[in-house]
Amino acid sequence: MGELKNLGNEDALAKLKELAEDIRICMFCTELSNVPFSTRPMGLQEVDAEGNLWFLSSADSNKNFEIKENEKVQLIFSKPADAHFMTVFGNATIYKDRSTIEEMWTPMAKAWFKDGKDDKNVTVIRVSPVTAYYWDTKGGKMVSLLKIALAAVTGIRMDGGKEGKLDV
Repeated sequence: MGELKNLGNEDALAKLKELAEDIRICMFCTELSNVPFSTRPMGLQEVDAEGNLWFLSSADSNKNFEIKENEKVQLIFSKPADAHFMTVFGNATIYKDRSTIEEMWTPMAKAWFKDGKDDKNVTVIRVSPVTAYYWDTKGGKMVSLLKIALAAVTGIRMDGGKEGKLDV
């Protein structure tokens, strides 16, 4: 069992930003009222100063249609190599204005939009977190595995890292 450490305000925002920007790829889930809900991998563009998470998306994607029907989404970040995990529930908003596209555009996005940032299908999605939860080990995967092995041999309970709610 790990240490329960709920974070608020600046600490929560810093942890959300740290984990999301380190992991970068999340499973972006829509249609949360349907089981199974729609899920696809998405690359994070950035986490802003308020904790909003930003993504580029195509206007004709199922994700955009689903967000128009219901803005509630879940983002699942996972980096097993370092034993870092986070889930974020939030509200998604779609932007199609030039200034937001210009601000969020990266050269890598050209792989998904044939006309680059001028492609008529480029949209930007902002996810405003409502609640988030994280699991984070102190020393990463290798240290955790060593601690598990040591605990199994000695019977001493291992320190499982930290987990808690992020109130951003």
